[in-house]
Amino acid sequence: MDEHADVEDLLRLHAPQVLGALVRRYGHFDAAEDAVQEALLAAAGQWPSAGVPDNPRGWLIKVASRRLTDALRSEEARRAREERAAALTPRWGHLPGPWGAGGALTAPPPDVDRAPREDDTLSLLFLCCHPDLTPPAQIALTLRAVGGLTTAEIARAYLVPEATMAQRISRAKQKVRGVRFGRPDSWETRLPAVLHTLYLIFNEGYTATSGASLQRRELAGEAVRLARTVQRLLPHDGEVAGLLALMLLTDARRDARTGPHGELVPLDEQDRDRWDKAAIEEGVALVTSALSRGRAGPYQVRAAIAAVHDEAPSADATDWEEILGLYDVLVRLVPGPVERLNRAVAVAMVHGPHAGLAELTHLQPELGHRLDATRAHLLERAGAHKEARAAYESAAEKTLSLPEKRYLRGRAARLGA
Repeated sequence: MDEHADVEDLLRLHAPQVLGALVRRYGHFDAAEDAVQEALLAAAGQWPSAGVPDNPRGWLIKVASRRLTDALRSEEARRAREERAAALTPRWGHLPGPWGAGGALTAPPPDVDRAPREDDTLSLLFLCCHPDLTPPAQIALTLRAVGGLTTAEIARAYLVPEATMAQRISRAKQKVRGVRFGRPDSWETRLPAVLHTLYLIFNEGYTATSGASLQRRELAGEAVRLARTVQRLLPHDGEVAGLLALMLLTDARRDARTGPHGELVPLDEQDRDRWDKAAIEEGVALVTSALSRGRAGPYQVRAAIAAVHDEAPSADATDWEEILGLYDVLVRLVPGPVERLNRAVAVAMVHGPHAGLAELTHLQPELGHRLDATRAHLLERAGAHKEARAAYESAAEKTLSLPEKRYLRGRAARLGA
């Protein structure tokens, strides 16, 4: 594997942990993020030639801490000059952030070798879901700071223009400026935004919205890790268990989703012997237990659908009637466009492709290539090859994922002119 790619993956993995450590120690979210970005740039320039340090996370924290304390001291000096110019006595103890009496920084650089008192990344996750932020802003900021997604990737996940998402993230950063780190008074008040954020991070990792690779496994793995942490904190919450189960049951198929050259392999053509049986077993146990405890929520229903797929010995043996029944429940809970699109596929598998195509007429074009790809698949099953070919080509033009683009063009080519 390319050494630069290895370094890039390593930096993406450690960036949220480093940011969490700095924000927990110093406060100043925006300044800490700037310092972390500078440390990442320094590492990207040095590590490929000098080698990755033994403790890459510690290296990044030390460099970022130096950059942050320099910036804070510069700000302190600027404030002092302004105070002197106004002929006022400095009162450093009243300044926000890490300044203490006498004007000295009270927080030394973090001890990077210590065992953390709590998961810094998880704490950062809950900070980003601060109640003063709207739910969309909470999720966007967390995807940026914790998930490491670019603004463009987040915008595609939300189906909004990139400029709109950039403004949303900028406003969110301004609102949490100066907010001190710490355990929230109530985990539950921020939980819906946290779970939705983890869900979006996982989805971006499982099927990347752009780029040369179908999957970004480090993102999916980080989402699973964080979901496990939340589940340990709230072991009796059914939706937390449902989300973790959904991730495990979905991620269990990852090795079978691509061929030897990175090409996309659809679900019905995957080698099920390559699925992770231990992850499936754990996911089924989690969702079964969660469903037995009370009324099902959206993540539990999604996990139950994934479990039906994973427990089927073959694609032909999949119980589509059960899946359609579960989608009927899901769209009552979450009548969103993606949920309705997936239900249309289940309708087609139970009642035939024409019934599924009729369901698609009620959906909006905001679904982009996903709507065109689904329509193409159902048209192909209905024998309308010319229309299916055009729909596949339209979907291929709209997607920014190279494996998806190649797959869709391949499907179109097989249908002939």
